[in-house]
Amino acid sequence: METALIDIQPVQQIAQAVRENVARVIVGKEETVELLLVALFCEGHVLLEDVPGIGKTTLAKTLARSIGGSFQRIQFTPDLLPSDITGVSIYNQQTQTFEYRAGPVMAQLVLADEINRAGPRTQSALLEAMEERQVTVDGVTRPLPYPFLVLATQNPVELEGTFPLPEAQVDRFLLRVGLGYPQWEEERLILHRFRTNNPLTGIEPVITTEDLQRASRICREVHVHTVLEDYILELVNASRAHPSLALGVSPRGTLALYRSGQALAALRGRHYVIPDDIKHLVTPVLAHRLSPSVDARLHSRSTADALADIVERTPVPVEEVWEQR
Repeated sequence: METALIDIQPVQQIAQAVRENVARVIVGKEETVELLLVALFCEGHVLLEDVPGIGKTTLAKTLARSIGGSFQRIQFTPDLLPSDITGVSIYNQQTQTFEYRAGPVMAQLVLADEINRAGPRTQSALLEAMEERQVTVDGVTRPLPYPFLVLATQNPVELEGTFPLPEAQVDRFLLRVGLGYPQWEEERLILHRFRTNNPLTGIEPVITTEDLQRASRICREVHVHTVLEDYILELVNASRAHPSLALGVSPRGTLALYRSGQALAALRGRHYVIPDDIKHLVTPVLAHRLSPSVDARLHSRSTADALADIVERTPVPVEEVWEQR
């Protein structure tokens, strides 16, 4: 028995509004913006990783300002304390009680700038917040606002004075996305656009958090055929047995690939997922969740090479039955 098709038009309308707003500041990078929209509609956290000066922070701030909701930016530094993120309890002499002063993590969208420059204790302060959507201060657990999204940036160079993110925290990011250098004409347009002022100052919200929640609910209704479920499971299980990998994809990563495929399909105008959606998302969703084996490190084989090998060896479903329920 077939079920009624879902209406994905609201998802596309919301996405188009955000795309146009971001394009007022960011030149090009349409594919990166699409991946960020996937993360937003999946209510997942994003790690923006690339060399300095590419525009990671500008992109994150533009995206955050496009969504009507509370926003906080945290500049991670070596002297940042966990309480600087989660907040503290301060004694009020007038009431003779302790009052909780909320930290910046209590916002709906949090920009964690250069997250790898803070120490492990401070990085771990985000762990509970990112996964459990709550923080615990002085033994009291407080829920975070909904939706709660972390956009974190880090530089893969200048590693002196930085602290690599632990696997447990990296696994909590739905996507890891890079920007790359702009093309010749794109960089010329950047010169012209930023010549007199910063267009970021004129960015206003174009959607509400309610719009975002609505899009998220619609994306979760996108159909994924059992054949594609098998394809996802084959990919992640192959990562756990690959000789070049010491750590394969976790079940959290499996679910991330599944939900990301649903969101990407909706963004591209379909109420069902196809194999190309999964293949397109394999690297940004799974690559940062893998750890190379000792032998792979000795022979300078990267996790990207192992992931590419897994995708190449895993048979792609060819039956065109993706719409059938």
